[in-house]
Amino acid sequence: MQKEIILRLSPYEAHKEEIYAKLVSKELRIAQNDITKIEVLSKSIDARKRDVKIVLRIKVYINEEPAFKEAHNFIYKDVSNKTEIIITGAGPAGLFAALRLIELGLKPVIIERGKNVKERRKDIAAINREHIVNPDSNYCFGEGGAGTYSDGKLYTRSKKRGNVKRILALLEEHGADNDILIDAHPHIGTNKLPQIIVHIRETILNAGGEILFNSKLTDLEIKDNSIKGVSINNDQKITGKAVILATGHSASDIYYLLNDKKILLESKAFAIGVRIEHPQALIDSIQYHCEVRSKYLPAASYSLVEQIDGRGVYSFCMCPGGFIVPSATMPEEVVVNGMSPSGRNLKYANSGIVVEVRDEDLNEFKDFGPLAGLKFREKVENMAWLNGGGGQTAPAQRLVDFINGSISVDLPETSYQPGIISSPLHFWLPESIGTRLQKGFQRFGKKMHGYLTNEAVILGVESRTSSPVRIPRNKDTLEHVQIKGLYPAGEGAGYAGGIISSAIDGERCAEQIARHLK
Repeated sequence: MQKEIILRLSPYEAHKEEIYAKLVSKELRIAQNDITKIEVLSKSIDARKRDVKIVLRIKVYINEEPAFKEAHNFIYKDVSNKTEIIITGAGPAGLFAALRLIELGLKPVIIERGKNVKERRKDIAAINREHIVNPDSNYCFGEGGAGTYSDGKLYTRSKKRGNVKRILALLEEHGADNDILIDAHPHIGTNKLPQIIVHIRETILNAGGEILFNSKLTDLEIKDNSIKGVSINNDQKITGKAVILATGHSASDIYYLLNDKKILLESKAFAIGVRIEHPQALIDSIQYHCEVRSKYLPAASYSLVEQIDGRGVYSFCMCPGGFIVPSATMPEEVVVNGMSPSGRNLKYANSGIVVEVRDEDLNEFKDFGPLAGLKFREKVENMAWLNGGGGQTAPAQRLVDFINGSISVDLPETSYQPGIISSPLHFWLPESIGTRLQKGFQRFGKKMHGYLTNEAVILGVESRTSSPVRIPRNKDTLEHVQIKGLYPAGEGAGYAGGIISSAIDGERCAEQIARHLK
C-alpha cells in the first residue's frame, strides 16, 4: 500500500530525517515496522505565523517495496557526422536546445560571442575591480549566458510549456544537488553553476557537437525568406539546416541587426526600477517573526507586489544571503542585478523592485517603432552611468531618503563591489517610474513591518528584468513568422523568463526542428 500525506514539522524536526518514520507512524496510526520506505516529494516553508513550519509532502510505502524507479534515461548519440543546426548563444536556451538536438540525432553548432566560464571570470573581475566592461564577455555574455553567474533560481510558473522535472533532472545529471527535485523554490547558487555548465559543455562535445567561443553573430544569411546560415565576426560564414536564435535579452545589437534587415519585431512589456539591499538579519526577523533566525531555517526571502496608479510595482529576483553585481554590457551604462551563493549565507538580502513600463513612457522614442522600449532602457541605463559619476559606480540612496525626496548625506555598507555614490534617484529616474517606486515602498513597509528603513539602500538601475522586444514566431512550428528555418528562443526572443523556462523553450525549438527535418 502507498499513501501520500502532508507533514507540518518544526524546522528542527524537518532537519532530523531519522524521526520521520516515528511521525508518520503516529499520523497514519500504523506500526513503524510496517513502513518500508518514506519518500519526500516536495518541501516548502510556511512562515505566515510565528510558529514557522516546514511542509513536507511525502509518499509512504506500507508493507511493500517501492517499484524500481527508472532514472531519466538521457542518451547522447554520436552526432559528429549528422545534420548541423546552428545555435546562436550558449545560455540556458542554447545549451538545452543543443542537448535535445543530440538526443534527436542532430548536430548542434553553438556560436557564442563570449568566452568559456574560466576565461570569463577574468572579465567579470575587471568589471568589479577596474570598472572595465568587455561588451562580449561580462555577467550577461559568455558560456552559460546570464544564467552562469546568476542566482541559479529554478522556480518557474511556465509548467504548461514543457517538462520542468526533465530540466531539473538534466541539471542534477550534470552536477546539481538532488534537493532541486523536491524544493518548492529550487536554487543552485552562483558558486556551483559554472561547474555544471562545464559538464554540459563536455556532454555536447563528447557527442560530436561543436562550440565556438569568441564568435559574435554579425549577420544572417537569408535567401527567399529562408535562412541558410550566419556570419560571425564579420567574415566567417557558417551554414546549417536551421538557426536557433538564443542570444539573450541583453543582446541589443541583435535587435538592431534584425531591424536593419527588415525582419519583423514587436514591442513587448517590460519593467524598470532599482535594486534594494537590506541586512539579511532584518529580513529574517520580519519574515520569521523572531530576533534571531533558527539555524534550521534558510535565509528568509520575500515576494511583494502592489498596483500603484494603474501599474504593477513588484519585487523581482529576490536574493537572500546574496550580493549585488554590475550587469552592464556596454561601457557607458550602469545596470545592477543580484545573486546568491548556494548556502545563501552572506550578510545582505537584495531584490529588484521594478515598475511596469507603458507605451506613454516611450513617446520620445516612438520613431524607433518596435525598438522604442529598447531605446528607453538604454537611456535610463546611461542616466544611471552619468549619475554614478562614470565607471561602474552605482548611484544609490537610503530608502527612507528616497521616499522623502531627500539627499542621503551618507550611505550604508553594501555588497556591490564597484562601489556606490549618493545620488537623488527620486529626482532623475523617469517620473512614471520614480513616483510609483516611492508609493510602492510605502505600501511594502505596511506589509512587512521594519522593511521601510534607512538601513536599506537602493541602487540604480534594475533594467534587465526581461526583453523589451519580442521576435514573433509561429505558435505551432516556432519558426519566425517571416523567415523559414529561424527559431527565436528563450528570454531574448521574448518567450521565457529564467533558467528553467528558457531551457524548456530551447528544447521545444530543437524538437520542432527535428520534426520538420524528418
